[in-house]
Amino acid sequence: MTSRRDFIKNAALASAGVAVGSNAFSAASYRKILGANDRVRVGIIGFSDRFRSSLAPSFSDHAKELNFEFMGVSDLWNRRRDEAEAFMKGKPYASAEFAKARNNEELLGRKDVDAVIISTADFQHALHCAEAVKSGRDVYVEKPFAETLEDAKVALKAVEASKQIVQVGSQRRSAPNYWAAYEYIKSGKFGDITTVEMTWNVNQPGRWRRKELVSQIRKEDTDWDRFLMNRPKVEWNPRYYLEFRLFYPYSSGIPGQWMAHQIDTVHWFSGLDAPRNVVANGGIYTWKDGRTNVDTFSAAFEYGPFDNKEKGFQVIYSSRFNNEAGGVKEYYYSNGGMINLDTNKITPEGGLKEKDAKGMGLQANLLPEMALKTGDKIATDANTGADPMTSLHMRNWMECIRSRKESNAPARVGFNHSVANIMATQALHTGKRVSWDPKKKEIVLS
Repeated sequence: MTSRRDFIKNAALASAGVAVGSNAFSAASYRKILGANDRVRVGIIGFSDRFRSSLAPSFSDHAKELNFEFMGVSDLWNRRRDEAEAFMKGKPYASAEFAKARNNEELLGRKDVDAVIISTADFQHALHCAEAVKSGRDVYVEKPFAETLEDAKVALKAVEASKQIVQVGSQRRSAPNYWAAYEYIKSGKFGDITTVEMTWNVNQPGRWRRKELVSQIRKEDTDWDRFLMNRPKVEWNPRYYLEFRLFYPYSSGIPGQWMAHQIDTVHWFSGLDAPRNVVANGGIYTWKDGRTNVDTFSAAFEYGPFDNKEKGFQVIYSSRFNNEAGGVKEYYYSNGGMINLDTNKITPEGGLKEKDAKGMGLQANLLPEMALKTGDKIATDANTGADPMTSLHMRNWMECIRSRKESNAPARVGFNHSVANIMATQALHTGKRVSWDPKKKEIVLS
């Protein structure tokens, strides 16, 4: 039976050959950039649930082989700093002298940190990323990359003015099945994308809630002013601090958390950086617990070349918290059939049949049925708890730190998904159609 570690290594080098192969490092370049025996010391910015459940296990999958270790943590809440210290104690991928910093200034002021992983509140990602690259550190930053266009621009400018390696947490870009879909579309065999349908449905009243922690956290144990960063100065609110995903402007909620993953694949597969326009709707229909971000959301995007309005396609996205029917879906359609990224199959379903084509003097257009190459069954390793997609994405970042090659999801990728998310959020909040001006790089309300 193939081990999980073998699967990850083989999948990264074979199934996702374009993704990882183009960025893979040779032994020679490894020595030129960073000595083979030099350990890469990584700081943690934000000891979050996401970090503990997925990022740390993914890091642990490759830390020994690639010679990486966690050297310390920056977190504004003293409880999280203590939890990080306890979590790392005795771990083979953590320094015995694990450091605790009260804020990023303290952490980035140290000389023993080469890179950082950022998993803070949604609205903080972009500015934390900018701060880190300006200090000369490589960065793995969770998505959404930014929740405002201004923050996205600041972060992108900082990254592109630096020589740092940045990986945005859009882990689909390191997954073999998504690379197989990308390559099939780029080959021309799929035909033009005509429509994309995406859903992300759950029935979870406790999603993004932290009721017990909200009752326990105290303002004096955190740094509230630092937490707010460039958001309006408001009185201490533990729900904003711990349940930020439910409250705007600390998060857009569904667009930034879930749509960011799926809309990124549209940009990737189509080669387009942003939607031409979007309309959106939604509301708080079920979970009336004081949240301001909606529990039900839908958006319709138009994508296509900005210089050729005769070409294009629509993306239909929907998500709800009150009924999980439909689950998570990603369907790409062409005139000849569809790519189903749930089943990882290409099929002629919905394609142009002979009887319908003949009356218009056309030929039938039906895709052959085939499976997307995935390398192996993707399954969670009980030993680490990492999901393979994130593990592959983390490995790509670690390899790119060694090789100094561009990662699978550089900052530009994060900027682009942020533009789509922010446009959809503005459309929801204003009730207007929102467009993108590619020349001015600005959002326009219709």
